Amino acid sequence: MTADRCFPSFAEALQKNVLVFDGPMGTELYRHHIFTNRCFDELNLAEPKLIEDILRSYKDAGADVLTTNTFGANRPHLDKYGVSDKVAAINKAGAALARKVADDVPEGTRRLFVAGSIGPVPLGTYSESDWEAIVLEQIDALYEGGVDFIMFETLPSRAAAVLCTKAMVKRPDIPFVLSFAVNAGGNNSNETVSGEPLSRLFAPFDKSGESFSKSGGQTTCRPPIAFGMNCGSGPEGLLHAVEEAVKLTELPLIVQPNAGIPKEFEGRNLYYCSPEYVATYAMRMVGLGAAAIGGCCGMTPEHIQEIAKSIKPLAKGRSAKTVIKEIQPEVAEQPETPLAERSRWGWKLAQKKWLTTVELVPPRGYDLSDTIEKSKKLHRCGIDAVNIPDGPRASSRISPLVVAQAIQREASIEPILHCCCRDKNLIGMQADLLGCASLEIRNLLFITGDPPKLGFYPDATGVFDTDSVGMCAVQRRLNRGVDIGGQSIGKPTNAVCGVGLDPTSLDRKREIERFRMKVDAGAEFAITQPVFDPYALIKILEEVKDLNIPVLAGIWILSSFRNAEFMQNEVPGVIVPDETMNRMQNVSKKPREEQLKVGVEIAREMIAAVRPFVSGIQVSTPMGRVEIALSVLEE
Repeated sequence: MTADRCFPSFAEALQKNVLVFDGPMGTELYRHHIFTNRCFDELNLAEPKLIEDILRSYKDAGADVLTTNTFGANRPHLDKYGVSDKVAAINKAGAALARKVADDVPEGTRRLFVAGSIGPVPLGTYSESDWEAIVLEQIDALYEGGVDFIMFETLPSRAAAVLCTKAMVKRPDIPFVLSFAVNAGGNNSNETVSGEPLSRLFAPFDKSGESFSKSGGQTTCRPPIAFGMNCGSGPEGLLHAVEEAVKLTELPLIVQPNAGIPKEFEGRNLYYCSPEYVATYAMRMVGLGAAAIGGCCGMTPEHIQEIAKSIKPLAKGRSAKTVIKEIQPEVAEQPETPLAERSRWGWKLAQKKWLTTVELVPPRGYDLSDTIEKSKKLHRCGIDAVNIPDGPRASSRISPLVVAQAIQREASIEPILHCCCRDKNLIGMQADLLGCASLEIRNLLFITGDPPKLGFYPDATGVFDTDSVGMCAVQRRLNRGVDIGGQSIGKPTNAVCGVGLDPTSLDRKREIERFRMKVDAGAEFAITQPVFDPYALIKILEEVKDLNIPVLAGIWILSSFRNAEFMQNEVPGVIVPDETMNRMQNVSKKPREEQLKVGVEIAREMIAAVRPFVSGIQVSTPMGRVEIALSVLEE
């Protein structure tokens, strides 16, 4: 047992960070040609090098939590192989192997935790006292071997969970997690394998306890530090269960799906379980509020590696904070320039005028002639501004600041420049903000940004020194003549601060809380994610109307059914309702222009539905076809 092991360390990590759990041991052993006539748990003694190598492969993949090879290391199960006399030795060895791998990291760089795996012991076969003795024998050996917490895995029912909580009353210093098996797919995706609803599973274990003993006596239950869901379902099925589970408990939620089940596609059964596919769902689960993601049956170190690469930058962006130093004694903040005097966009915001903007994505090369011509056309047609994304979908393109300067100088239309927190540290971002002031690029939209894994450059790292809330605070300070270090910059900047708003966010409570934080930090207008459900937008606007901030509705023109599928499945923060998907699917066999025509109709309907509730419209159009955007914005 290492000297720095303690319950608060793991609990704090689970509360503050998004952790990556490892994958399964059983299917990995089978992949290493260990067949089912062997006792997998006994391999801790017979082939420790193999167990260590598998654990190390998960560690190298980026796992923060390693799980012991002890899922079936209880006395009844081991008795089937004639090794029940080795219960303590097998569990202690399993814990020691995981501890050895977890601790084999450079000092001060990273800490890994070890979960002591305990699989389900059948109910009804044993008396409650015998069942408890079986479990405690395993727990004691695991903890002696060095685990940080006990992980009761693949629990089939509330009854099984209650027995676990009773047993843990006898070991009050050992933290534990209850993880349930959830049915796969269909209408049963939100039930356990025993048919119980999630609302029953995640109900609090109260002080009076629950008893399943024949005597009817009461035994106090001890609550877990976290709940989990593992096995039973692939990523897609478990996603729906996560959406429900996060509403049922305030405890951290650990999600470990199987690799998936086959789906029928044009007469073939295909397994949609590539590492990239699994990682996409992992990001959605984190977006819902999951505290940890790992893998169960069928997952491999390659899956865990993709999960780690995807969610760690995402988690870093979610937890980023900005520390703005106190203003130096000799420095005084200056009055901000009135909003109406900062830019034409600011004037229209201040006058509560109707606003229109069209998004133009910077080119991958450096020839800006086409972008300039499109901007000129937008200006001639009365569009108020050109919206310029910063590395959309984590892509590498020409500097959006260069594009913004060229558009403003040559097309005579104001840009709204996105400022993304992903690619530069705080010093670099402040330098860009001062550059914007020097070039008189006044309208800025602060976004936290997509993780690099979402784009074509998965080996790039996300910086995320801060987030959009922090950048609003930085810009407001610059607008008062003071930088992030509390130093005077002389003449204040005159930026108009904008932020994003996601009306269909899976974690709606967090989205509203963060939006309020953005406004408190200095946001003066907002542009939403592409919205396909007008009622979702109207609902969230009603909830934040007290903030009295202008909001523009983001409108995406669907160009085809495939484009709708891409928006639904691949773009974070975008939900396309079934009705819209069906309309696009109904014309999916028709020529592309016919599909685009339906997409334009849907966009016009959206604008008509939300216009009374918003301050303007921001249109994104496929492949920068501004004539389509203009047709949608026609009165």
